[in-house]
Amino acid sequence: MLLDLPYTSVVDGSAIRWGRAGNGPPLVAIHGTPFSSQVWRRIVPHLAPHWTVYWFDLAGYGQSEMREGQDVSLGVQNRVLAALLREWGLERPNVLAHDFGGATALRGHFLDGLAYGSLTIFDAVALAPWGSPFVRHVRQHEAAFAGMPAYMHEALVTAYLQTSAARVLDDEALRVYAAPWTEDVGQRAFYRQIAQMDQRYTDEIERLYRRMDCPVTVLWGEKDDWIPLEKGRDLAERISDRPLIAIPEAGHLVQEDCPEAIVAAMLRQVPVA
Repeated sequence: MLLDLPYTSVVDGSAIRWGRAGNGPPLVAIHGTPFSSQVWRRIVPHLAPHWTVYWFDLAGYGQSEMREGQDVSLGVQNRVLAALLREWGLERPNVLAHDFGGATALRGHFLDGLAYGSLTIFDAVALAPWGSPFVRHVRQHEAAFAGMPAYMHEALVTAYLQTSAARVLDDEALRVYAAPWTEDVGQRAFYRQIAQMDQRYTDEIERLYRRMDCPVTVLWGEKDDWIPLEKGRDLAERISDRPLIAIPEAGHLVQEDCPEAIVAAMLRQVPVA
């Protein structure tokens, strides 16, 4: 079952779609690239009995607005997060973040002063170097990729998505994650977000990393081919007083390879009555 995103907020001129469920302390879930908030579709039902869970599609992703000339870089996503937290009236929410969502949460904290009740972060874009050969190639030839025939684009997106997981993604998962990137608008948006990937947005905060003033749990897929496990260990040493938790048989997209590990990590944080 897909997550609903019935609400729309406008941030920096972009319409951001979001949803909410549950009853309890606030928990904000932030997805990464090239995904959407649907990465949480199998996780939110297990968390909603304990938290009020908020999810949203980053600017230029999922059901959020996609348009020519739009800034969808990491430089804008922390501003989107900060604006949404203000709108929702959340002063110190718990945060669950993956990939670019991890960079967004870290930029929000170290640049914008956002305070969190806790941070659970996994397979995050946080430490240099990052960016695959594919990403570097697309950045040099965005227009050529954006204008390729649809059948070629769809095959490329499907192949790219599969590399994020250690297990073979089923047809449902591939359909869910590829859907926003289809048709002309989605195809152009897919290459737009890749073209705007820039390591300077993590370089900007990497020098600021220190132990955070909230409990920080760092998880990582042992078979992450996008961001190696060593990066996760390094990140944990910098921002947490706890060692990294490695997830066996999981790649970068832990939500598909081992969603139960994420749920278990979150449930360990539920206060005992």
